[in-house]
Amino acid sequence: MHTRLGSLFQDHMVLQRDRPLPVWGWCRPGTTATVRLGAAQADAQADRGGRWMAILPPQPAAGPLTLSVHADGAETKLTDVWLGEVWLASGQSNMQMLVSESRDADRETAAATYPGIRVWTTARVAALAPQERAEGCWRVCAPDTAGKFTAVGYYFARELHRELGVAIGIIDSSWGGTIAEAWTSREGLLAEPELRCHAEKIDHFFGPNGQPEREAFEKRKADWLAQIPVDAGNAGERDGWHQSAADETGWRTMNLPRLWRAAGHVTNGVFWFRRAVEIPAAWAGRDLELHVGACDKCDHTYFDGRLIGSLSMKDSPDAWRTPRVYRLPGATVKAGRHVIAVRVFSEIYGGGMTGPVDEMWVAPVGAASGERLPLDGVWRYRIEQDFGCTPPPPALAYGPDNPNTPMALHNAMIAPLAPYALKGFIWYQGESNSSRPTEYRLLFPNMIRDWRRTFGQGELSFYWVQIANYLSRVDAPVESDWAELREAQRLTLDRVAHGGMAVIIDIGDADDIHPKNKQDVGRRLALCALANDYGRADLVGSSPLPVRAIRRDGAVLVRFQPVADGLALSSGTRPEGFELAGADRVFHQAEASIEGRDAVALRADAVAEPRWIRYAWADNPRTNLVGGTGLPASPFETAVPGGDWLSEP
Repeated sequence: MHTRLGSLFQDHMVLQRDRPLPVWGWCRPGTTATVRLGAAQADAQADRGGRWMAILPPQPAAGPLTLSVHADGAETKLTDVWLGEVWLASGQSNMQMLVSESRDADRETAAATYPGIRVWTTARVAALAPQERAEGCWRVCAPDTAGKFTAVGYYFARELHRELGVAIGIIDSSWGGTIAEAWTSREGLLAEPELRCHAEKIDHFFGPNGQPEREAFEKRKADWLAQIPVDAGNAGERDGWHQSAADETGWRTMNLPRLWRAAGHVTNGVFWFRRAVEIPAAWAGRDLELHVGACDKCDHTYFDGRLIGSLSMKDSPDAWRTPRVYRLPGATVKAGRHVIAVRVFSEIYGGGMTGPVDEMWVAPVGAASGERLPLDGVWRYRIEQDFGCTPPPPALAYGPDNPNTPMALHNAMIAPLAPYALKGFIWYQGESNSSRPTEYRLLFPNMIRDWRRTFGQGELSFYWVQIANYLSRVDAPVESDWAELREAQRLTLDRVAHGGMAVIIDIGDADDIHPKNKQDVGRRLALCALANDYGRADLVGSSPLPVRAIRRDGAVLVRFQPVADGLALSSGTRPEGFELAGADRVFHQAEASIEGRDAVALRADAVAEPRWIRYAWADNPRTNLVGGTGLPASPFETAVPGGDWLSEP
């Protein structure tokens, strides 16, 4: 039996310093595996299934090193191994979001020369049972690799690397649109009586009593597949639509980037887009980079009638959101007018050239950003095939094709990584659970405890991002599932040890559930780690949190910690976003003022006896209260007791 190592054990990996290091793999049963790292050595014997695990002793930061495994007369060597700090980054799309999709992406990737930062990206797979292996590889941070890193994970790692001066490893296991129960193990769900239902419904669906449901789904799926349009062939190319001299009579105009539905075409099909560019004389003979942005779902991109590139969902499941980058050889580049044509095929959901703007340009390879010719704006377009509106696929209740199956992501994307030695976890998720915020108060801390049990390394640090402000702003007091979800995240601070929360209520985007400013998200998570895990007592690692409230002369005084040099305002002259309610829980906007270093006094004429306080309670609230270091105060809701403030109503 050939010796195999656990998935994470590859060239360029980072191992956790100063902690015991489990190293595991498989070889012939009964064989002894000897693991060496520098001067350290550990032995382990393979069990009946061939699995073995050796524990290397704790070692300080170092590298590059070679890790070798000798078993059954053969040796496996891993090179460029470093000892440093290792964090597992997980969550949904805001953790999955790439550096190339974040703010100032071009500048950030060009400056990403940090060979001491390495990122492993776990393949997105769901499974009904715990898996032994996960697919992925370690990539060394460089300008040509950083664009594909998790943005939050990378910016977090960069802060730690700069401050600590050691190698930083990020294990990225994230999947957009996913729910927390999918990231929780079966054992974790069964451990809580109120969460058992999530595991039990999987047992039902895949048990004998669930067969009618499974058969009904298979029929719905077959019926749906029969309706899916197929590409009838590239009629536009046959008719010469890709050629520079094509007749554009009858072609309409569309401002790009955008989905064609946003331009009034509520349909699926094949659209052609064309525009001309003037290539400067100085570019003649030089290799060019052509960036046409993301094309949802498949593109064929032409330059002066020549096909220069294509990407489809068969090539990559992320093709719908992947910015296209194609190279034009200098031999084809002449000064003057040239025509770019893009054929976009989309059989379901949205379709179009979706950018973003900063991923739509043409320039010589390696040119500064100031030399680029922008390609956003007016393009001509014509419809080659109109499929009408394709219905969405039938929802599979549960199974490996549905990543939101309870425990399925823990099985495939967390369990295979354990018990790799870690410093801790960072987490950005919650949007997909926002319709059930009360349950999240139990689900989220339970998931944290579950992960700690899975890795078996004690109460590893766990830092999460409170979901950002989003959607339209409403000035009057309102109920909000997003605010409730933020409150569940805040209350988790009281329910798990060694936890921390990055508040980002000030840097969201009303129009985008995926705000591009991931630099500050990573920095605020890093502040949690530096202050709590790395002895940086000079840093404030948390946003101001409410710690006590008292009634005073018809008003309420709320105290916050930590506040550094004192509470302050990011804008305006008085704190905004506070509300008070009496026993009827009808909330009214409150007049607020900062008192002393750490308190805010609240009063509302319509509330004679305040019983409830809210701050920043809306999908996209008005906020301006910050601590002395500029970190925004956390949204919250609580009852007002007679004495010390209780953590929750």
